[in-house]
Amino acid sequence: MAHLLVDVALPHLDRPFDYLVPTELDGVVAAGSRVRVRFAGRLVDAYVLARDERSEHVGDLAYVERAVGEEPVLTAETTALFRAVADRWAGDFVDVVRLGVPSRHARAETSAPKDPGELPEAPPTGFDRYRAGPAFLTAVADGRAARAVWTALPDDDWAQRLAEAVRVAHDAGRGAVVVVPDARDLARLDAALTAALGTGRHVALAADLGPAERYRRWLAVRRGVVRVAVGTRAAAYAPVTEPGLLAIWDDGDDLHAEPRAPYPHARDVLALRSSLTGAALLVGGQARTAEAQLLVESGWAHEVVAERTVLRAAAPRVRPTGDDVEVARDPAAAAARLPSLAWRTTREALAAGRPVLVQVPRGGYVPSLACARDRTPARCAVCAGPLAARSQAEVPACRWCGRPAADWSCPTCGGRALRASVVGSARTAEELGRAFPGVPVRTSGGDRVLAEVDSEAAVVVATPGAEPRCEGGYGAVLLLDGWALLSRPDLRAAEEALRRWVNAASLVRPGGPVVVGADAGIPAVQALVRWDPRGFAARELAERAELGFPPAARMAALSGTPAAVAELVAAAELPASAQVVGPVPVDADTERVLVRVRRGEGAELARALKTAAAGRSARRGADPVRIALDPAELG
Repeated sequence: MAHLLVDVALPHLDRPFDYLVPTELDGVVAAGSRVRVRFAGRLVDAYVLARDERSEHVGDLAYVERAVGEEPVLTAETTALFRAVADRWAGDFVDVVRLGVPSRHARAETSAPKDPGELPEAPPTGFDRYRAGPAFLTAVADGRAARAVWTALPDDDWAQRLAEAVRVAHDAGRGAVVVVPDARDLARLDAALTAALGTGRHVALAADLGPAERYRRWLAVRRGVVRVAVGTRAAAYAPVTEPGLLAIWDDGDDLHAEPRAPYPHARDVLALRSSLTGAALLVGGQARTAEAQLLVESGWAHEVVAERTVLRAAAPRVRPTGDDVEVARDPAAAAARLPSLAWRTTREALAAGRPVLVQVPRGGYVPSLACARDRTPARCAVCAGPLAARSQAEVPACRWCGRPAADWSCPTCGGRALRASVVGSARTAEELGRAFPGVPVRTSGGDRVLAEVDSEAAVVVATPGAEPRCEGGYGAVLLLDGWALLSRPDLRAAEEALRRWVNAASLVRPGGPVVVGADAGIPAVQALVRWDPRGFAARELAERAELGFPPAARMAALSGTPAAVAELVAAAELPASAQVVGPVPVDADTERVLVRVRRGEGAELARALKTAAAGRSARRGADPVRIALDPAELG
């Protein structure tokens, strides 16, 4: 007999079912296996949780129809992790399995593992520059459950530091999992690990590998042939044997937030896994999130940071365009998009033969237009989508439906002239090309992201997250349109602006100039000037605690039709501290309700919502309700 979970994503079916195992499958069906069973008249996939001699079910049991391969895909550790993730985010076990277990490819199961190359000599560690850095590595080597929040120095090679920490875990006979935001970061870490471990001792897991190759690499980890797995957010579930180190880089990047149910964040998955397995945890980044700060202030994790004297020597020289000195010199500096400080800094860096990085918040040419007279946002007359211009010569068109808007007129004042409310990277590159004739101008963003640029004089215009590296660092970095990042209607706008600025500013040469186009009095700008992401994170967390926002509180976002959301909220036995905020309309057919509770009651909130959702599912509620705990965006 086998206890199994059927791959049917309905909340009321998220429980084990018992099936008999035919004699011919007895040697194949084991805990962790994939099988096919008849369920409600359909042939569906299922995952075997355990084998047993008897069942507590009263009545006849159906038989397992067939096994799906002979390779168990779940381990005891990953099964416990999948269950814990499902419970914490009010989701279903099978939904989490889909996130962490790739699709099967039979040919990959027969591939033979490659013999690893020679293990290189362990590199000297760069964690000596950080207070508590050596102590953390010692704890990893001893197999202790050390948890640390690491704020990397701007001139440090974060990939090399992570590779060193992984090497310590590897030499101690333990496994390691490292999660990074995107493919560019993964390629950089992959190269660093190859240098630290040699070939064949780690695998890089990414969606762009293709299903067969990704499954082959995942199987190498599942079989214990390879004990180090790195990758994007799905790698957080990699079935590494005896993990001794779990790490995540740049946990504030929104790519770490899973867009599929039950919407977990990779950082929180690794923290949960650290609690379940006793593995060490390292949360690293140039900046620091409020969530990471909470780990420190709660005492659950310790800081790995540099002394202030070391930080001052490594940090760039940051100047805001709106400070008193620049406003006195150039009264228009606060309003100008490229004030005199930015021009001077760019000219000096180019004259020295170094490239200049220009970060622009938006891609495209002019991604947002408005009435030139009263600044009313320009919208399509057919679908109400925003109007944009792809070049100076083209007629503005709708970004949603693509219809040209040559005859647009302002619904407020009747004016027909348009102006740019936001300038994109393409328009910025065009302007800089005219301002610095003869200087190459390159763009990076969208579907054309540059990994690296030469160290010759050039202007590189990039959107946030697409900034290419430059050997030796850029001669200068300009951070334009700070207001566009800071004015977003989102709880994390200031935190995200500082993270994007810090990541870009870290690419300048050691001690090089950074110009930020924002008012010097804004807290995020002050934190950038002082290079104090720790202090800003502490301030951000204190403000959220005062207002009752995550991560100081737990919050759930319920989205669906008005009737379905109201039914779910009414059916849920919410904790005593629960506050229901809303509903507010999302679109014509959908509205959203927020439910907020004290942080200590988060598990109770998840159980209440899961139980209510299961009840609606069993009654075959007409419309589904999307449940997202601790959503990345509240705006």
